[in-house]
Amino acid sequence: MGSATIYDVAEHAGVSIATVSRMLNSPHKVNKATRSRVLAAIDALGFVPKAEATARARKSAGRIGVLAPFFTYPSFVQRLRGVSEIVAGSSYELVIYNVDTVARREAYLASLPIARRLDGLIIMALPFGAEAASRLVSHGLQVVLIECANPLFSSVEIDDREGGRIAGEYLVDRGYRRIGFVGDSQVPEYAIPTSERRLEGLRDALRVRSIDIPERYVTRAPHGMEPARLQTLQLLNLPDPPEAIFAPSDTQAMGVLKAARQRQLRVPEDLAVIGFDDIDAADYIGLTTVHQSLDESGRVAVELLMTCLTDRTRGMRRIQLPLTLVRRETA
Repeated sequence: MGSATIYDVAEHAGVSIATVSRMLNSPHKVNKATRSRVLAAIDALGFVPKAEATARARKSAGRIGVLAPFFTYPSFVQRLRGVSEIVAGSSYELVIYNVDTVARREAYLASLPIARRLDGLIIMALPFGAEAASRLVSHGLQVVLIECANPLFSSVEIDDREGGRIAGEYLVDRGYRRIGFVGDSQVPEYAIPTSERRLEGLRDALRVRSIDIPERYVTRAPHGMEPARLQTLQLLNLPDPPEAIFAPSDTQAMGVLKAARQRQLRVPEDLAVIGFDDIDAADYIGLTTVHQSLDESGRVAVELLMTCLTDRTRGMRRIQLPLTLVRRETA
């Protein structure tokens, strides 16, 4: 085991050497069936690419990877900023891998533990199955998760449902009864449905107080400010429009606010608005929002990872960061 060559893998898998090389270097360009055959051959033969073997021999590759979706979302930018702050003060280089499809997620999870010269990997908001988890463990790649959980790895999480409850309780305590929701309609299969979890929390808070959210008050659209604006205009066209709207991200809340301005509504007198995340811009526009420690989640994840790299006998840790309501001008 461990002495197999790329030629052995190609023969065992019944593919060309070029296909094995492509699977190792650009796995998303290899179809799933072929990738599975190559991975099975790698596992069976105990193949370790030469570059990876060299890195293992010297005990450190000097690189930490981040596997993440939604690079343009402000919340993810802030998490990455937290990661970068800690890595910048270390001897490690930061490498970022973007996931925008299920195939790309599966390809990276299959190839990174085998072919990439990484000491550790932070997986951000990307759930994955037992096979991928087993490969990460069997190849000895240290992993920390953000916003998702797996018993094999340390993780940094929040309770999305609790965040929705916090928003709902706040609105009800201030006398609002007609409460709407502007959420996500299309959550990619490779991502976590945080919007729906936050809606469930909102419903929980209102149900305790015997308040229902009519389906006409729940609207969904592709994530973004402009879709949220359009969905809000639909809600405001109702004969009995909501008095308050909870958006499961600050970006969507900004779309809600834009719609309110378009209708010349006073916020919060005519329409209260609450977001979620507390991104940097939320403070500048006076947005009331559920705060999660975005930068801190990135920093904590790197610190957990570096602890594992220093002492591989350390057990797994699940850290749940608190959520708080930040009251500003919009609600």
